[in-house]
Amino acid sequence: MRVLLFIAFFSIPFFCNSQHVFSKEISLVSDNDLYTSAYRDRYYTNGLFVNYRTLGTSLNENIAKRTYTYKIGHMMYTPYKATLPFASLHDRPFAAYLFSSFEFNNFYYSQNIFKVELQLGVIGPNAKGEALQNFIHSIYNYPDAVGWKHQIHNAFALNLNATYLYNLTKLNSSHFDLNTISTAKLGTVFTNFSTGLYSRIGFKELQPLYNSVAFHSNLNKETKSYTESFAYIKPIITYANYDATIQGSFLNTDSPVTYEIKPIYFTLELGYRFYKRRFLYGYSYYFQTKKIKSTRVTNTNSYGSIYIGYYFN
Repeated sequence: MRVLLFIAFFSIPFFCNSQHVFSKEISLVSDNDLYTSAYRDRYYTNGLFVNYRTLGTSLNENIAKRTYTYKIGHMMYTPYKATLPFASLHDRPFAAYLFSSFEFNNFYYSQNIFKVELQLGVIGPNAKGEALQNFIHSIYNYPDAVGWKHQIHNAFALNLNATYLYNLTKLNSSHFDLNTISTAKLGTVFTNFSTGLYSRIGFKELQPLYNSVAFHSNLNKETKSYTESFAYIKPIITYANYDATIQGSFLNTDSPVTYEIKPIYFTLELGYRFYKRRFLYGYSYYFQTKKIKSTRVTNTNSYGSIYIGYYFN
């Protein structure tokens, strides 16, 4: 899978169409700890997301743009070793989360952003984490992940997530901006609150936030010809109240392996985005402190994320 994504990432031509009016996007996001280390396969070990995004309409004079996103996502978690057969050796539960979601974004002329997402799905064996991980392992000739027989049990998943971004620099165009970003999650899978900063460093002049690939707001009904190329840094601190992938679902309390969560943890996200005509490419590196109250869990963990987006009408 990693080889195929690498080929796709670099083999798509940059200059295949001269049109620059794109009101829709389809994208693939792949998260994996193998994107940061060939030897690490633990904790949040794999995520796969397919997104369809479209431009909406707004009658509010303060809103520059509104977009809608439909997503199918799968997230997978394992202990420090996926091949551990005995539950007593697991330093975190095996868990999988499969969901679909609907999201709307309001992008304001003030360069602030408000986003709401509703997720609906399932956690547990019905999310097919075991089958997916063993398929991935078969590609690399890794042994089967036998510990999935001790995974978090089946439960209904419903989560409501809201994000607000406030622009501090108020610059329409420059090579640097600074924003605060806060997210609240409430549901049967994740309940937490996070806050931090989001800063872009442009290798080209930055687009305003209501027309940038940083937040997928570059969908338009009018002709716009430009290239985006920027790095970003996003330090976030999170207060966690509940995590069903660690504690088990409160809707089904008989999971064989569960742990207490660590209420406060830190995430640092570093990334790069490049957009040219129909295509968006990106890579992100995530560094996290531990989320579990256990001396057996390492203090830090990391994973990578690859983003490929295609724009059309």
